[in-house]
Amino acid sequence: MTNLPDVTSNQNPEIHGSLDWVGMNGITVPLQFDDYKLGVNNIEARVNTYVNLTNPKVKGIHMSRLYLALSNFFENQTLNVPALTDFLSHLLDSHHDISTQVFLNFEFDFLIKRDALKSDNSGWKNYSTTLRATLKDGDVIIELATRVPYSSTCPCSAALSRQLLQQAFTADFADRESFDLEDVEKWLLSEKGSFATPHSQRSQATAWVKLDKNMGAFPLTDLIDLVEGALKTPVQTAVKRADEQEFARLNGHNLMFCEDAARRVKQALQTQTQYTDFWLKVEHFESLHAHDAVALASKGIEGGYSPADYS
Repeated sequence: MTNLPDVTSNQNPEIHGSLDWVGMNGITVPLQFDDYKLGVNNIEARVNTYVNLTNPKVKGIHMSRLYLALSNFFENQTLNVPALTDFLSHLLDSHHDISTQVFLNFEFDFLIKRDALKSDNSGWKNYSTTLRATLKDGDVIIELATRVPYSSTCPCSAALSRQLLQQAFTADFADRESFDLEDVEKWLLSEKGSFATPHSQRSQATAWVKLDKNMGAFPLTDLIDLVEGALKTPVQTAVKRADEQEFARLNGHNLMFCEDAARRVKQALQTQTQYTDFWLKVEHFESLHAHDAVALASKGIEGGYSPADYS
């Protein structure tokens, strides 16, 4: 076979210098993702993979080595914390002569079948997920993020609506010397009972956590359930009238500014010892405004996430 030119190995760069990260974005791979609660799930991930380039006289890294390593390593094994840790070392070994650190970023959709609130129905719900892993100075850092959709109803708008409803009720019943419970019930069940309604909107909570390196499977479903349990108004899948009514009740009992939602999620994350650090953002995609309401928080440990991270 004719020897092919190898520019990367045999040519010097025009300008000498080291680089923080070099690699590839958007590599699509099938993976078997190991979730602590749901077991092994088949997913399709978009992967970014980088190494640093420490030798200023080397023209470039070995791109094909990164791609083939990623393609081959997980072909017959499950993606969990130990396997990911081993793979980081495997990638670094492939560039041992020019690199000292490795970075991986997996983006994928994680499906969970959710029961309806009241009826016997169920449906699949998608959670956008990110998994990041870094090997630097011999230390492995593994981060997991999920984005949880939920509904938020404005407390201020609810109070204003209640006032308008009270005023409408007073106006309709002011000239009556007396009225009974049936009259009130009929009024409330008529369209007058919806004289004003508070604004609500689809919202999203994003939670990043740093994982204990001694874990086995990833606690993704646990993290999602934790956030949904704190907020109490998760977006639904299959919905019949009984489910929609229950959803309305949950929203009415969980009025939230974005500050309230952020505090709920932060409090829930602070109870979890398996996360060494966390960062969160809640976004209310306002129906009242043309802009969004946002709140951010972190665990607040020295050297950990700061509120500005991933904003």
